[in-house]
Amino acid sequence: MNVTDLPLFFLGNAEPDGQQFDAWTNQPLLVSLEQGGIDWPSSCRNGTCRTCIAQLTRGQVRYELEWPGLSAEEKLEGYALPCVAYPCSDLSLKSGQ
Repeated sequence: MNVTDLPLFFLGNAEPDGQQFDAWTNQPLLVSLEQGGIDWPSSCRNGTCRTCIAQLTRGQVRYELEWPGLSAEEKLEGYALPCVAYPCSDLSLKSGQ
């Protein structure tokens, strides 16, 4: 996927409250969540502690690092780490906390 072909931002939705935020393609989802005024659990901000883990109920993300701290099974089940995940589409997230 060529990042330069993506729009500047996508529409994000934080479940279960339905809070909307702009998911900017050039920054991790966690930063976009915080800029949107959404209090999302976080700690390490580098994909190792898993405090920010979320389930993607809609949409897709990409990672700029090879190991985002998720098992292959978790990735298949739609889990993401917003601190190191970048949006590739409009999306909805549900906190794992």
